[in-house]
Amino acid sequence: MDQRQSRKPAIMTLKIERFQARVRLSGELRSENLNQVQAEIDCCGTLMVLDIEEVDLVDVEGVRFLNRCEARGISVLHCSAYIKQWMSREKDHGGP
Repeated sequence: MDQRQSRKPAIMTLKIERFQARVRLSGELRSENLNQVQAEIDCCGTLMVLDIEEVDLVDVEGVRFLNRCEARGISVLHCSAYIKQWMSREKDHGGP
């Protein structure tokens, strides 16, 4: 096998960008990334928004995290329909 074929490129699962009081996420919001996202949120202060327009995949812990953000008064912007529905179902089943 050619050495170039055996190397797999590193896969970025989540990109986090912070612009003043806005944290923008791109990619996959999974449980292993939540501490990093929380750290960025903490740097923004009290009036901030979480923009997830470019999030295309989320796990159950990510959904629960988004619900906790909303419960704390953080606006979750540009949420896809499937994520919004999942967040609603989690709330209905006793989640945050």
